[in-house]
Amino acid sequence: MKQFFSVALAAVLITSCVSQNKMNTLTEQEKQEGWELLFDGKTTKGWHTFGKKSISGWTVKDGVLHNSGIGSDSGGDIATDEVYDSFELYLEWKATNESNSGIFYLADEKFSDVIYETGPEYQLLDDKGWPTELSPSQYSGANYDMNPPVGAEVKPLDEFNVTRIIVDGPHVEHWLNGKKVVEYELWSPQWYQDKANSKWAEFPNYGMAKKGRIGLQDHGGLTMFRNIKIRRL
Repeated sequence: MKQFFSVALAAVLITSCVSQNKMNTLTEQEKQEGWELLFDGKTTKGWHTFGKKSISGWTVKDGVLHNSGIGSDSGGDIATDEVYDSFELYLEWKATNESNSGIFYLADEKFSDVIYETGPEYQLLDDKGWPTELSPSQYSGANYDMNPPVGAEVKPLDEFNVTRIIVDGPHVEHWLNGKKVVEYELWSPQWYQDKANSKWAEFPNYGMAKKGRIGLQDHGGLTMFRNIKIRRL
């Protein structure tokens, strides 16, 4: 198992320096460390609607990627053309009033053309403005319906949040605004128990892929993304 002290430090430093870096670009140091951009700030190149070859409903405005703001029937969830196994993902996101979205990982199209049936989801939500009662594993930063976030704090709706997801073999970490809020081990006895007690018990292929695509959800309400980058571990 790799040690993540340097990752934790980097998360804090980058969270505090977001505004100092040019959007949707890599520094020379990031390039040397193996980071790759997943969003060029201008187009949806490198992405497709999960289970399809094309993409629709998503737009790019002023260097920011917008989902349809209506829901999956309009735009659909999108996924990277590339697949990944062990990686560190970084992105910034901003919710709008009562918006509901997510980030998927290890999503595999051979299992289903519905992304949430295959890959774990890092939940994104208007936590403070959501109109109905939420369960602990439905708040931003959660491994949706599996692991609730601990100590998670979202920013006001007019500010971008910083997310990091680390997948190193079975080891997974969710970071939100410089703080680790979820940590779990895929395919462990505890994971299988948690799955059996969740909505994913009905989906045998959920979380079973050892490698897969990164996905962004178009579920309801507008959510925006920028500075999406990844490095393989």
